[in-house]
Amino acid sequence: YRDDDDINDVTSMAGVNLNEESARIMATNSDLVGTQIQSCKDEPFLAAVPLHKRILEMAKKLGITDVPAEVVTFISHATQTRLRTVIEKVTVITQHRMESYKDDEWYEQATDVRSQLKFFEQLERLEKQRKDEQEREILLKAAKSRSRQEDPEQARLKQKAKEMQQQELAQMRQRDANLTALAAIGPRKKRKLDSPGLLSVGGEGLGVSGGQAGLGTPSSRQFARQKITRVNLRDFIFYMEQERETSHSLLLYRALLK
Repeated sequence: YRDDDDINDVTSMAGVNLNEESARIMATNSDLVGTQIQSCKDEPFLAAVPLHKRILEMAKKLGITDVPAEVVTFISHATQTRLRTVIEKVTVITQHRMESYKDDEWYEQATDVRSQLKFFEQLERLEKQRKDEQEREILLKAAKSRSRQEDPEQARLKQKAKEMQQQELAQMRQRDANLTALAAIGPRKKRKLDSPGLLSVGGEGLGVSGGQAGLGTPSSRQFARQKITRVNLRDFIFYMEQERETSHSLLLYRALLK
């Protein structure tokens, strides 16, 4: 047999040229050639020494005297994974709670509890104002009374009317003093956001020019404020109610009692 007709040369029988394939691989993965990849150091999420001590205390109750370091590392990573899962789920619950459907064309507002509460508050305010007016009229009538024989109730009403008049006079004086002070101070000037030399909170209005930080420069960059998701106790309670492991736990009942 000739060298090219060797029946054991499978690549030649299939029509594959190893040199061409190697050249293609080197051209495709040229950015990976010469790089060295190594694994990162395994860093535990929890402190190893206190965790190992706690595990040993729990293991002694079950008759276990030795706990290897691999178990401590495994429990630390499991805690990290569990905590990440809980945070992700609670974050999704919070985002759903904060989501607004007012501008969605597929939703229509059926009730407006906020407006109803404002209406009831206005009714209570009007009722309180009406009662105050009635009480004020009674006190003024008692103060204008000229009867010589006064009973203790009449004297009490006169004293209360006198205190009410003094309180109203003090409020009027305080209001006039505030108006006089505001007039002396003058109108408040609003700060212009695009004025030179202005540094606002959150990095807005801070520019970088020539390698140095400049204030109010035309080439100032606007830094986007980081969105913060605030999780409250109600979101966490809802999460625990949905989970099978915590739906009947003592931690859930303690959270409901707060």
